[in-house]
Amino acid sequence: MPIAIRELKASLSRVLHRAQAGEVIEVTSHNKTIARIVGIPPQADEGLRGLIASGGLSWSGSKPQLQPPVEMVTGGTAVSRIVLADRG
Repeated sequence: MPIAIRELKASLSRVLHRAQAGEVIEVTSHNKTIARIVGIPPQADEGLRGLIASGGLSWSGSKPQLQPPVEMVTGGTAVSRIVLADRG
């Protein structure tokens, strides 16, 4: 839902309530999106809340979407080999 800065100022509580309900709010200035307001679900544990607050995870009211996976570095010892060696 796009919303102009002026309208956001006038109805901040209503807009934040809608974001908390799962709606993504796009704040616009001169018809150009400058920010997004995304609510944090109340049932989220602290780990998820931290990821959402840091931008590492976004929530649109449905299942959380993770950022693209980190590319693995080639070379080194495989974890499976380390585990086998540790077991003796």
